[in-house]
Amino acid sequence: MQSLRRLIILFLSLIAFQLHSQGEFEKYGPYGAQVFTDVKTAAATEKQVYKLDLSYQNLDPKSMSKIQTFSNLQVLRLRNNNISNYPDNMDKLVNLMYFSSYNNPLTTFLPKPQAYRSLHFIELQHCHIDSIPASIAYLNLLSSFHFGNTNDTLKLTPTLRFLKKLKDLSFENCILDSFPKPLFQVSSLQFLSLSNTNTKALSSHFERLPDLEVLIIENNPLETIPFTIYKAQKLRILSLRGNKLSRLPDSISQLENLSVLDLRGNPISAEEIEKIKLLLPGCNVKF
Repeated sequence: MQSLRRLIILFLSLIAFQLHSQGEFEKYGPYGAQVFTDVKTAAATEKQVYKLDLSYQNLDPKSMSKIQTFSNLQVLRLRNNNISNYPDNMDKLVNLMYFSSYNNPLTTFLPKPQAYRSLHFIELQHCHIDSIPASIAYLNLLSSFHFGNTNDTLKLTPTLRFLKKLKDLSFENCILDSFPKPLFQVSSLQFLSLSNTNTKALSSHFERLPDLEVLIIENNPLETIPFTIYKAQKLRILSLRGNKLSRLPDSISQLENLSVLDLRGNPISAEEIEKIKLLLPGCNVKF
């Protein structure tokens, strides 16, 4: 029963990620630009190729090599292509704003990150990447980074804190350090999601996340919430589903902007539930 529940949660989360990614795909690139769906057609008009979606295509070496010639490319999505390497000379795509790879067994992060000075959005799902390199700091316009579904250990870099534009950060279905300190040093974050990441403890330095509005820590072995969570004063949505919490700190009452608190799937007593309701009279609390 428990394994079935985990499969259902994973399935629903994958759907949510795909829908979110689709919205971001539409967001970037020139308004009304044609979305090319195969390399051969795109090659006939290289300079007018701004958006390329190569989902569900087996890419041979010749096609992979051709991608570098689309010098004005701003949006690139790869999905189920059976590739373990990035396109040849991908660093020539200096205008790239959006990059997504889904269900490709890539083993490394983007090659030569310093080349992608226009990159705003990265999604890497179902890959074999086991570390985020220090060179990610070169992506100084990066605003969204979604990573997940590796079910393997992922090493983070402390240079994440240099990404001053990063607002949206998600890690899902991978194993992070049980205390993912680097994530709580990205002061620009507005949205942080950690689901099924083996997160056992949170930083007490919530003052380092002054703009955080949404915090999702789901399906982890989390037993306590730091008293200092009240310092995240802009927090509107807090989801702590599927953890091991038996109580919350009284300081949560100081989160005046909190409108949704999800505590489903935690061993919280009826007495504690009533206490939380009193502490948060204007909040939609789900048990």
